[in-house]
Amino acid sequence: MCSFKCGFIFFNMVFMASGVALLTIGVLHKSNFQELEEFAGKTLAKIAIVLIAVGSIIAVVSILGCLGAFFNSYNLVVTFICCLIIIILMEIITGAVVYTFYNKMVSALANITGSVNYMDKIKRVISEYSPEKRAAIDRIQEKFKCCGADGPDDWATSVGWEDHEATPDSCCVEKGAGCGKEKDKAHKKGCIKAINLFLGKRLQAVGVICICLAIAECFGVVIGACFSCDIKRKDYDNMS
Repeated sequence: MCSFKCGFIFFNMVFMASGVALLTIGVLHKSNFQELEEFAGKTLAKIAIVLIAVGSIIAVVSILGCLGAFFNSYNLVVTFICCLIIIILMEIITGAVVYTFYNKMVSALANITGSVNYMDKIKRVISEYSPEKRAAIDRIQEKFKCCGADGPDDWATSVGWEDHEATPDSCCVEKGAGCGKEKDKAHKKGCIKAINLFLGKRLQAVGVICICLAIAECFGVVIGACFSCDIKRKDYDNMS
C-alpha cells in the first residue's frame, strides 16, 4: 500500500500548494479588477472571487485527503475523490469562462459584462467624466499610464471635462499641479489599449492555470481510487 499511499500524500501536498497559489492569485487580482469596475463592470471581480473560493476549497479538501491517508480511512479518501471531481469541474468551467472573455476581447473587444459593449462603456465613462467617477478614472489613467479612451484627444470632446485644450493631470507623464495644460506631455496610449494588454495577459494566465490544474488533478483521482481500493482490500484481508 505504501507506493499508493506515498503517492497520495505527495499529491495532497502539491494539491494544497496549488490551492494556496490560487487563493493568492485571486486576492492579488481582486483589487486590480475592482479598480476596473467603472470600465468593465463587476464580472472581473467575480472571477477573482471564484479563484479565492476554489483556492480555499482546495486547501480544505487537501487536509481531508491527508487525514484519510493518515488514518487509512476508506470513507475519507472516497469523500476526497468526490470533492476533487467537483473541483476539477469548477476549474474547467472557470478556465472556459476566462478564455471566453479573453477571446472576445482579442477578436471583437465585445460584451465583457454581458449587456454593455466593453469599448463603448470606456468611451462613455470618459466622455461623461461624472464627479462620482472622476477619482476612479484618474486612478486608472495613473495606474495604466494612459489617457482617454483612445488617446488624449478624447478629452477635447468630453462633456464632463471643461477645459478641452487640456487633459486631466492624471494623464501626465511627469506628474505636477496643472501639468495637464501641456497636452503634448500627456500619455499617448489610450486606456482601451492599456486595459486590453493588462487583462489579456492576466486572463490568459488564469485560464491556463485552471486548465492545467484540472488535468493534474485527474492524476489525484486515479491515485486516490487506487489507494482507496488498497485500503478496502486490506480491510477484507484483516477480516478473513
